Amino acid sequence: MITSSNYPNPFNPTTTIEYSVPETGNVSIDVYNILGQRVKTLVNSEHSKGTHTIQWDGKDVNNALSSGIYFYKVSQNGKSVTKKIVMMK
Repeated sequence: MITSSNYPNPFNPTTTIEYSVPETGNVSIDVYNILGQRVKTLVNSEHSKGTHTIQWDGKDVNNALSSGIYFYKVSQNGKSVTKKIVMMK
């Protein structure tokens, strides 16, 4: 089972996403806006079993995003968990 949480939430200017994966394999973490559009891929690489962290700075590829509700999805081997993030500026 993949587990995940982020802090702080709400955040400004960055949030840390902590996630645990049950086995070694490819992990992807994508951030989506409220419309379900992917705005950023944070991770798409091989990870060892265990707990990992990554920071998100509230940006898409180049630009700061507006305040609002976003979602991040952590996926591995066809399993995923999705959580809500609130960005406040």
